[in-house]
Amino acid sequence: MNRVYWISGGSGAGKSTIARRLASAHGLRLYSTDEMMSDHARRNPGPRLREFAAMTMDERWLDRRPELMLESFHWFCGEGFDCIVEDLAERAGVIVEGFRLLPHLVKPLLGPSGGAVWLLPTPEFRRAAFAQRGLLWDIAGKTSDPERALSNLLERDHLFTARVRESAAQLQLPVIEVGGGMDEGTLAARAAGSLGLG
Repeated sequence: MNRVYWISGGSGAGKSTIARRLASAHGLRLYSTDEMMSDHARRNPGPRLREFAAMTMDERWLDRRPELMLESFHWFCGEGFDCIVEDLAERAGVIVEGFRLLPHLVKPLLGPSGGAVWLLPTPEFRRAAFAQRGLLWDIAGKTSDPERALSNLLERDHLFTARVRESAAQLQLPVIEVGGGMDEGTLAARAAGSLGLG
């Protein structure tokens, strides 16, 4: 894909913020995969998505261990990625962002004039980011045990981030560790360098 740039990684890492900033700075269009999830779920409801949709909130976030949540979550397994590829067909000059851009799915699409980077937040940074955005209890608060649900969610996201880190390393793809003390400007500059936007 010509001049398609990919920003992905763990939840709470600042992907959307950095993508918007770089798109504006470099005259690129922005494609948010999060905003397309409902459409993609409708177009391609895979088996894991159908199973997830049939669960109650307690079944999703309380009755299963974080490891099983990770293994069975449809977007973490690549369901719907073909919809992203379809949406980007014949497009150029786009920054694509979202956690659904798994390293092994993106690498075959990287061309000579496009790049990718994965932002990997520390657990502390993730929790602080969610709290700052007012999202910490959005999902957990809909269960019968919000404290335990939040713990499960944060652990699942930690496991996902670790998996992305390992996959990117195996495929020799760039990552940026995001933690306290890294300001938005520094992160944007590092991401731009990894993407070849300079």
